[in-house]
Order: sequence, then structure tokens, then C-alpha cells
Amino acid sequence: MIKTQWLFFASWMRARFGDTQRGASLVEYALLVALIAVVCILAITFLGGRASEKFSEIGSHMDNT
Repeated sequence: MIKTQWLFFASWMRARFGDTQRGASLVEYALLVALIAVVCILAITFLGGRASEKFSEIGSHMDNT
């Protein structure tokens, strides 16, 4: 009885979620998107700080003239 239920569940899972290659590709794409997001956030944080410093420097030079 339990073996029959297990076989039914296993076949339902295979039918529901398809082959494992598609699932593996989905995980790889999700990791790639997460990595790109982290790199973008770091770049914006670094470049944003530098841009803010430059704008402050330009603003202070304009106030002095």
C-alpha cells in the first residue's frame, strides 16, 4: 500500500515539475540574475558615493566664486 502511494506521488512529481534539466537551468538562471543584481548594487553604491563627492566639490567651488 505505501509503495503504491509512493509510486503515485513520484509519478505525480515528475509530471508536475518535468525533467530535472529544466529545473537545473532555472536554478542556474536565478543564480546568474542574483549575481548580476549584487554586482549592479555594488557598482551603484561605489559610483554613487564618488559622484556625490564630485558634486559636493563642484558646489563648494561655485559657492566660493
